[in-house]
Amino acid sequence: MGVYNVHERVLPVPAAEAGALIDGLSGDADRLWPRRDWPPMTLDRPLGPGAAGGHGPVRYTVAAHVPGQWVRFAFRGPRGFDGFHEYTVHPLGPDRTLLRHTLAMRAHGPARLSWPLAYRWFHDAVLEDSLDDAERACTGTVARPARWSPYVRLLRRLRR
Repeated sequence: MGVYNVHERVLPVPAAEAGALIDGLSGDADRLWPRRDWPPMTLDRPLGPGAAGGHGPVRYTVAAHVPGQWVRFAFRGPRGFDGFHEYTVHPLGPDRTLLRHTLAMRAHGPARLSWPLAYRWFHDAVLEDSLDDAERACTGTVARPARWSPYVRLLRRLRR
């Protein structure tokens, strides 16, 4: 099963400011990953090619990193996740930037069930929370905060 999932947000800041959010991933001053409500993103060393880690049961290795522009993580787990997820920065002008998260993978084996039943829902919720954090970091507020669906709230209760 092919999976292509994109989340994006236009931020009223120069590309360098949005890029700094990417560069801070998994660090002490990470302002992009929503760790207050989700398992933290952790890596075994600073963000850069070869760094390994993940968040919760999702495991990956940094496949590529262009500081201030792009980071790609290649999946190592859970079983059946074959692909990557990445954050990219796209300048739209001197003070407007599109921050995009893309997940592209082939779900096989157990992921043919776990992706559509659980991981997809968690993924969509955590990514919208991440983009809310990006907007808050850049502007001090969030114009339209994401809301978890009733199904996400149910899955979170069941997971506890």
